[in-house]
Amino acid sequence: MVLYMGTNHETAEEKRLKEDKKRTAYWKRFGPYLSERQWATVREDYSENGDAWSNFPFEHAHARTYRWGEDGIGGISDNHQYMCLSFAFWNEEDDILKERLFGLTGHQGNHGEDVKEQYYYLDSTPTHSYMKMLYKYPQRAFPYQQLVDKNAERDRTQPEYELTDTDAFKDDRYWDIYIEYAKDSAEDVLVRITAYNRGPEPASLHILPQLWFRNTWTWGHEDADRKPGLEKSSGTTIKANHWNLGERFLQCSTSPGVTPSSDDVEPTLLFTENETNKKTLYEVKNEAPYVKDAFHEHIIRNKKDVVNPENRGTKSAAWYNFQDCPPGDCVVARIKLTTTDGVVDEEAFDDVVELRHQEAEDFFWRISPMPMSDDLRNIQRQALAGMMWNKQFYQFIWDQWAKGDPTQPPPPPGRKNVRNQGWRHLHIDDVLSMPDKWEYPFFAVWDTAFHCIPLAMIDPEFAKKQLDLITREWYMHPNGCLPAYEWNFSDVNPPVHAWATFRVFKMERKMYGREDLDFLERVFQKLLLNFTWWVNRKDSDGRNLFEGGFLGLDNIGLFNRSEALPTGGTLMQADGTSWMAFYCLNMLNISLELAKHRRTYEDIASKFFEHFLLIADAMTLSPENGGAEEEISLWNEKDGFYYDSITWGGPFHQQLPIRSLVGLMPLYATLTLEPEIISRFPSFKRRLDWFVKNRSDVANRNIASISKRGKGERLLLALVSKERLVRILERMLDEDEFLSQYGIRSLSKFHEKNPYSMNVNGEDFTVDFVPGDSNSGLFGGNSNWRGPIWLATTFLLIESLQRFYMYYGESLKVECPKGSGEYMHLGHVAEEIQHRVQHLFARDDEGRRAANGGSDKLDYDPHFRDHVLFHEFFHADNGRGLGASHQLGWTGLVAKMIHDTGITCRLPMTPRTPSTAAAHYFDDTFGKMQRRPHHSRRGTGRSIGERSDISHDADANEDDEESKSVRTNDGRPQASAAADKDLIGHIEGRLGQLWTQGFAVPDEAEYTADAGEATQRRASSQSVQTLQQLRQAQQDARANHQNQQHQNGEHDDYEKSFDL
Repeated sequence: MVLYMGTNHETAEEKRLKEDKKRTAYWKRFGPYLSERQWATVREDYSENGDAWSNFPFEHAHARTYRWGEDGIGGISDNHQYMCLSFAFWNEEDDILKERLFGLTGHQGNHGEDVKEQYYYLDSTPTHSYMKMLYKYPQRAFPYQQLVDKNAERDRTQPEYELTDTDAFKDDRYWDIYIEYAKDSAEDVLVRITAYNRGPEPASLHILPQLWFRNTWTWGHEDADRKPGLEKSSGTTIKANHWNLGERFLQCSTSPGVTPSSDDVEPTLLFTENETNKKTLYEVKNEAPYVKDAFHEHIIRNKKDVVNPENRGTKSAAWYNFQDCPPGDCVVARIKLTTTDGVVDEEAFDDVVELRHQEAEDFFWRISPMPMSDDLRNIQRQALAGMMWNKQFYQFIWDQWAKGDPTQPPPPPGRKNVRNQGWRHLHIDDVLSMPDKWEYPFFAVWDTAFHCIPLAMIDPEFAKKQLDLITREWYMHPNGCLPAYEWNFSDVNPPVHAWATFRVFKMERKMYGREDLDFLERVFQKLLLNFTWWVNRKDSDGRNLFEGGFLGLDNIGLFNRSEALPTGGTLMQADGTSWMAFYCLNMLNISLELAKHRRTYEDIASKFFEHFLLIADAMTLSPENGGAEEEISLWNEKDGFYYDSITWGGPFHQQLPIRSLVGLMPLYATLTLEPEIISRFPSFKRRLDWFVKNRSDVANRNIASISKRGKGERLLLALVSKERLVRILERMLDEDEFLSQYGIRSLSKFHEKNPYSMNVNGEDFTVDFVPGDSNSGLFGGNSNWRGPIWLATTFLLIESLQRFYMYYGESLKVECPKGSGEYMHLGHVAEEIQHRVQHLFARDDEGRRAANGGSDKLDYDPHFRDHVLFHEFFHADNGRGLGASHQLGWTGLVAKMIHDTGITCRLPMTPRTPSTAAAHYFDDTFGKMQRRPHHSRRGTGRSIGERSDISHDADANEDDEESKSVRTNDGRPQASAAADKDLIGHIEGRLGQLWTQGFAVPDEAEYTADAGEATQRRASSQSVQTLQQLRQAQQDARANHQNQQHQNGEHDDYEKSFDL
């Protein structure tokens, strides 16, 4: 439960989370665990050459049974994906049912694989008690071939050809299809599909909710008597039987006609088998008379004999045929997946949906209660919704995958040697957080670490589960290596797992008042194995300089870092070494936390303290500062930057002077040691003192500083000295180098006019500044680290600046941006960068979102403008979203940034001046939420067409007394008086901090005279009226929490907002 002012108040959603954790109710049994692309994945690839894109193309997906998972549009499944539910649509123009999302393969796209659909995740609670997504379905024939052909005509220097570039949405001839889920109980799932005709003429739409079983019976690993079944129960109800899930029913309600005078639309139940249509695909006889693509043939080609007349099978559908829906109107279908037979009570059904939506609003309000613009609150809500929707069931059993199945032809002999032959222990069968369920429908270990930060805001248990699973023995290699991703589990990703583990632990403690020491210790013990693997495998010369390899940054270097260098020798990577120093410090941090409860961990803390100093010394030492001639220096004194270096042994080495993110990463390895912590652990203190005394040369170079403590009497462990920090920041905060209007570039803009090249054996290798999509074919060409902005790496830089501030405080200020004449301490620099990142998604003063790339349709159309896409990376100069379009993995980190600094973010985007930095607090109505009227049975535009998420006429339902009755005067759902009181106290204290900690805000007279009325609208009639009240609230809050903060090693004042 979210903690306010030391008091807990549970929302309905938090109660469900508690019940799920205690296993008194399995609220997470059903969730959005269907993939959005199962075809063309490594798991489904049974080719000899490993060409997954070609072996299972999109054209096979509607007729060919999947082996390892299922996919669909807006679908759900149980947590083992035995039973699946999703939706198919037909506009009477397409040649196939629209039952899965279309996109280009890695071979077809001019920048690699890319989904070519328009859809948005709008809402989801952690237990999926309420979920909502929007799919935009063209009324014209879907331009499948046009998208393939147009992209094939383009090269890597041109942007991708998207669905919005076609005529698919011309004249608004499309359907807005909203899919809403609400759980009446842990086992009863209600689904409401509402489709709006946005076009100028009547249009027809076929909606098919599909219930089916994943095929687990064909492969020879399951007893024949375990084959599940579906059959018609009565009327419009489908009965399901499964050996694990038991008996379930899909109740399909009759829908109202498209006009008041139209007849009701009763669904037709259809049944077939989830078996491959071998006759269509391979021209051989089908083993089953009814096959996977039967509904396509029956509905589109009017074939009667392709569906089972006995109304039974393993795949079923309820076919709703809505004809001639008027323009601007809508059609509605209601279904219920439940454990009991019966019929849908539509009024009770809609009541549950509305109640779950209200409970979702209450839950998310309490996660981020601070006043912020409506736009930012909407962005954060959709970001967190996407984190929930991007959960997916993932199964991979190496032994079965490599050797094949008993009932199937054996795989080609060379297949098991194509990839992952060293990962024979893998046995994965879990719900995992995916980077993007279409473009990356597989886990990626370092992505997962970043996912867990926003996940921990709303569901710490799920976040912890993800981090725990990756280190379990059926994932982690026996040698300690963590699996990277299915294309090559052996690729080396940055070691961020320890950082994420400790961050999630501390976030849960701060936000929810709980300490899960069992989780922290369990993961830490496994990470000791992984750390040892790194030391043994990636420090070949024992110099504490790490080559790392790939490290997840794709094409950032001159050469492919996954392969041997064409120059010979070994690449000493500034980022590889920085990551290991960062790893050391996080393991040290965890050790000290565990030592509070088990003193044995003091010794381990000492080990990581000393190991860090040795790595730091290797990064620092050079002939110029006392090192021997053969020392390999990664620091370039002339340029004031860190570079990779090639070494050929002995004194023979060469730096590669490329100003990239690699040279900023040494900032990551930063930690402040609190004097209370040092005094609390005498054994650790003795070892620290011994090292300082006996290895003073190493200590003095790398502890800033032993003789002079920093702010709060802290020690600072860092790879960079103060002098080097300032020099690096001069480049990082230069808008002509790394600092963009939207974050931190991955490559300095310096290389736009100064590319770096090297000729090796007649072949030229070049790194130049590429602000957008990649111009290189490395790693498929679908990502680019030679310019664009990536939120994950930017997030770590932000945290590093905050840690530096905790040591240097106000004593160190830097010019930000360079040349502006404005000097900030590093805490404010971190805040400034967070604001710039938020400007990727937030509207500017022209109403545009930078991530939309200047699209008038996306920015201004009332049916698009409030919906946000979260891309994989962003154009370094104009902020356009690039790569995967639903990368709610690490791009979901923006939700945490909004939580931490949304209250001070300047919106619309404006220059940072003393008078504008916080004035926006009083420009927007505090948390205004448009009311959501009750959903009538007929569900036409006249009854529900004015809902806030469909139409944006704020006054459309001003007289809706039923809606008003469940809202407070600021638009929030009603909560208990006690909870509101504590919530307001929390807001008062937080605002009070802003007034006293150096933020630029209006003066007291301006606040009192001009903003009092706006503040009343924001926080209710009990809210803050004067600056003196704010300051008093701050003092009271600090007094109430002072003891707890000291015990937990937390920090007062401005530092508290860092949540480090």
